[in-house]
Order: sequence, then structure tokens, then C-alpha cells
Amino acid sequence: MKTILLIVMFAIFLNPFAGISQELMNGQLIAQKTNDRNEGVSLKRDLIMELKDKRGKTRVRKTVALRKYFGKEKRLVIFYKTPTSVKGTAFLTFDYPDATKDDDQWLYLPALRKTRRISAANRGDYFLGTDLTYEDIKLETKISNNDYNYKTMGREKIDGHDCYVIEAIPKDASIEKELGYSKAKFWIDSQIWMMRKSESWDTAGNFLKTVKVSDIKKVQNIWTIHHINVVNHKTKHQTTFKFENNDYDAALGDDYFTKEALVDGL
Repeated sequence: MKTILLIVMFAIFLNPFAGISQELMNGQLIAQKTNDRNEGVSLKRDLIMELKDKRGKTRVRKTVALRKYFGKEKRLVIFYKTPTSVKGTAFLTFDYPDATKDDDQWLYLPALRKTRRISAANRGDYFLGTDLTYEDIKLETKISNNDYNYKTMGREKIDGHDCYVIEAIPKDASIEKELGYSKAKFWIDSQIWMMRKSESWDTAGNFLKTVKVSDIKKVQNIWTIHHINVVNHKTKHQTTFKFENNDYDAALGDDYFTKEALVDGL
């Protein structure tokens, strides 16, 4: 009996997840936990985007991003400040908690003096020259609860952090077409429930993108991402997102999160 007990204890030492029920290992539950983590009620931050093409030419875009929860509904707005060619551009998204209701997204282009609605069918389009899609921007490294069927593949370490590895397959052909992905893999930190890495494949099954998330640390007692790097293996283009001056205590009026505010700017 003592020998069996020692073997079990040794197995648990080698595998810290031993003894956890299979339900806790379920990929859908892991995805849900990324959505349940504390994000505060509001957030103001500077977002710097560095876009690098396959020849190494780099463009830098500076923006201010605001986020606020209206009950369970999340609203995100991004205002472009520099360079002059994109100054005044603004993006707004309403992320509804009702899975049966399509989220609303709008893009204001000052050169056209027009606010354009982004339909659900276009959510897989790339966001203003970056390597993330409109859907990726809206999710902010969370994992969709509704678009994929998940399967837990195992556990791996990313930068020394224990992560669950889950595979995601779109639930049907229409969702696959909308998202632009036929498959994805996510590495989810098992302690703080934030994505540390993802890989995705295009609708033809070709390896498409790698996303790496780093410099995650607490700001005002909330785990906060400060750096995301995205590499598009098909185009050899990459985008780096840097988040600075994160402030969860900023007083953000409701008027910032309207279509009218896109035109008026900050």
C-alpha cells in the first residue's frame, strides 16, 4: 500500500494537473475562463502599432484605445492620432453578451468623411493593415465562446508558464468563411487564464499566423497585456502591438462609445 501511495504522489509531483477532473480539462471551459477573468469596468490606454513588411520597412501608428462595460455588454473604441495619413480614423465595436445577436462594428474614415458599418461577414478581414482581423481586435486575446468546437490537446510551457493547449475548429463552413480560419491552436495560461500564444490556419488548410503575447503584468491589480507580436507566414508581414499607460481608473463618459464620437474624435 505504501508503495502504491508513493507512486501516486510521485506522479502528481511530475504532473501537477493529476487528480483534476476531466471536466476542468475541457477546452470549452478553458475558453470560457478566458472570458470570465477580471478586466475592470473601464480602461484607457495608448496603443502603438508597428507594421513591418517582408522587406523590413516599418510603419508606426499611434492610437488611444478606450474600453468600457455597459453591464455585460463591452464597448471598445480606438482613435488614431498619428501619422497624418491615418489621423482621425476611428473604430468602434459593441460586443453583445447575447450569442444570437451579431456584434456591431463601425469604422470612420476621415478622408471619405464616412462611417462604415462592418458586417459579421467581414469580421475576418484584416484590421487597417495589421495582421489581426476585426474579430481578433474585438476579442483582445480572449477565446470565442461561440464560433469553435474545442479539444484539449495537452499542456506545454510558454516562457516558463504552464499552459493548456486547445485546438479550435469552426463549428460550420459559414463561420469558417467569416473568420478566415479553418483551425486554430491556443496556449492558455492555466493560472491567469490569458492567451500566451496562438497559431492559425487559413481556409485552405495552410499555416497562416503565429501570435505571441508577452510582458503580462498586473496594473491596478488586474493582469494586463503590454506586448503582442503577430507574424503572417503567408505574406511575411508582421505587426507588433504595444500597450502603454494602462489606466483602469480613468473616468470614461458614455459619449465616447457612440458613432458620433468616431467623427468628433477625442
